Amino acid sequence: MSAPDAAALAAIDAERTRIRDTYLAPEETRPASSARGVHHVAIVVADVETTVRFYQELLEFPLTELFENRDYPGSNHFFFDIGNGNLIAFFDFPGLGVGPYAEVLGGLHHLAISVAPENWARLKGKLDAAGVEYLHESGTSIYFRDPDGTRVELISDPLGEMYGTKVL
Repeated sequence: MSAPDAAALAAIDAERTRIRDTYLAPEETRPASSARGVHHVAIVVADVETTVRFYQELLEFPLTELFENRDYPGSNHFFFDIGNGNLIAFFDFPGLGVGPYAEVLGGLHHLAISVAPENWARLKGKLDAAGVEYLHESGTSIYFRDPDGTRVELISDPLGEMYGTKVL
């Protein structure tokens, strides 16, 4: 697959502008959301302890609960605190043979987690020390994969901002 040519990029830009102009209301007229926030994002993993060590010990997200998954006997459902009242949840499905993580159209591309700049620098150092490969992008983001291949981004921009642009 190759990158779009100049004509295709111009058409994509025109469509982006049309959608923005049609649907993006000015902040002062935008209605409040009906949602309270993300309760949790659930991700399937192969091994509970490996996941706990990675997210709690390496990334410093405290494990908050671990219990049997109500939807699949023998499966674990466990949660990590990622700040601001938000959680990441994980499931394992012993015996189900779910296979390795795969990026697919309509699937999870990556999970972006905001961390304070001083925490970002410390966690980057911990990833270096642990030998975790990552992509350092735009001076504020690092992208890496967890033990199951899920792409995670640590971004030092504040919640509601992206690379200096207010998005909320």
